[in-house]
Amino acid sequence: MPFAKSLARLGGVLSLAVAAQAGNTTYTIQDSYDASNFFDSFDFFNGADPTSGFVQYVDAATANSSGLAGYANNGIYLGVDYQTANPSAGRASVRLTSKNAYTHGLIIADIAHQPAPACGSWPAFWTFGPSWPHSGEIDIIEGVNLQTNSTITLHTAPGCSFSQDSFASGDCGSPGDGTQGCGASTQDTRNFGAGFNEIGGGVYALQWTSDAIKIFFFPRTGTIPADIEAGSPNPNNWGKPTASFSGGSCNIDANFMNHNIVFDTTFCGQWAGKVWGDDPVCSAKASTCQEYVGSNPADFQDTYWLINYVKVFSEAGSKRGIAKRFHA
Repeated sequence: MPFAKSLARLGGVLSLAVAAQAGNTTYTIQDSYDASNFFDSFDFFNGADPTSGFVQYVDAATANSSGLAGYANNGIYLGVDYQTANPSAGRASVRLTSKNAYTHGLIIADIAHQPAPACGSWPAFWTFGPSWPHSGEIDIIEGVNLQTNSTITLHTAPGCSFSQDSFASGDCGSPGDGTQGCGASTQDTRNFGAGFNEIGGGVYALQWTSDAIKIFFFPRTGTIPADIEAGSPNPNNWGKPTASFSGGSCNIDANFMNHNIVFDTTFCGQWAGKVWGDDPVCSAKASTCQEYVGSNPADFQDTYWLINYVKVFSEAGSKRGIAKRFHA
């Protein structure tokens, strides 16, 4: 389906013959998603929100005709409905899942804009495997309401903990079903929401090996590594990651596999709605999260993703995980 937003698609497909050396691991670009192929490579999920949000995820045709998904500024635009008051089925939004799934490698996303902080919103950029939580989930960017910095979290079945966890967290399968996970909020206000958008965004990278899961963030203010911009990423050159998970009792290969990539924005639900009463600013606006999100559509005009690209690099000689569709 041809999508239209503001500008035409980018011309050409990026080369798939680039390799990068990281320690003893050579990374070769496997998939590149940009405005030339993004909507051919991701599926629109339009089922009930698994996190019980006040949201109506729409299909590709609806997203296209209503302007909730398309192209802008040579990037991929993923927005929400900011015009309809009191939608009975929840505020319309999009949730896109990559058709391909991955185990190990580098996932690098250049993002120009994240959904701006707004009471009731819950945007996320994440990966997950089949039979949740037994194949794991990695939340790369996530936050709710007026949060000013990103939360990075891993979710697994019980029995996975890391001794060298950046956040000194416990079992990633807590509290027994994986819903809480392990991780915490970061401290850099440039990596999420308003602070991220003010500097024109930046680049996130997930490095996933048998030994560690690492998340890196590079703001667009002159600190994006030259090897990433050259298409030959080398994590050895990147310094300390924003978050790192290694050591301990967790067998990464047994708990994380065949992950699809997801971008979504939901509302309220099991996080933004659950903590509504704990936020003095948001709770003063309405008695419930759903009431506020339904009654204030204009507050979500800046609740959109603008993605320049997502690139996936695989370890030399590795095989792509089996692609699986998401089923709620």
